[in-house]
Amino acid sequence: MRALAKHFNEDEEKWGIVGLLHDGDYEFTKEDPNNHAKLMAKWVTETGESDEELLTGIESHGWFHEGKLPKTKMQWALYTCDELTGLIVAVTLIRPEKKLSSVTVDNVLSKWNQKAFAAGVKREDIEKCEKELGIPLKDFIAIALKAMQGISKELGL
Repeated sequence: MRALAKHFNEDEEKWGIVGLLHDGDYEFTKEDPNNHAKLMAKWVTETGESDEELLTGIESHGWFHEGKLPKTKMQWALYTCDELTGLIVAVTLIRPEKKLSSVTVDNVLSKWNQKAFAAGVKREDIEKCEKELGIPLKDFIAIALKAMQGISKELGL
């Protein structure tokens, strides 16, 4: 999210917080998906946070359970890159070294049409990067991969 914020000259800190917290309530809402991300936004509000962009950015992650789509660039970035990061991790874990540093955009794309590979990844959601964010898929993968490689130690990959 920080890399996408930088790409769009947006607030990297705010986008990074949204990216970090959007799934923070998963263990509490996995049986109640309609409250997923809403609970996290509520918790953040209870700390005194009132930034509406940040709060709705977090909450937007759960909107698809209600049939709602993202509205802002930040929300679309979260929607599209959430699925992509999972695919990149899956590609990393099948490589012999299991290191992000050895993964390329072409490695990710080579698994794109293999629907059985990382079957839970909604590739159609990732592809919305082109229409909703104006970033070609290959470039979108490159932005996310480079960002993840930059924090590979923290990710344990």
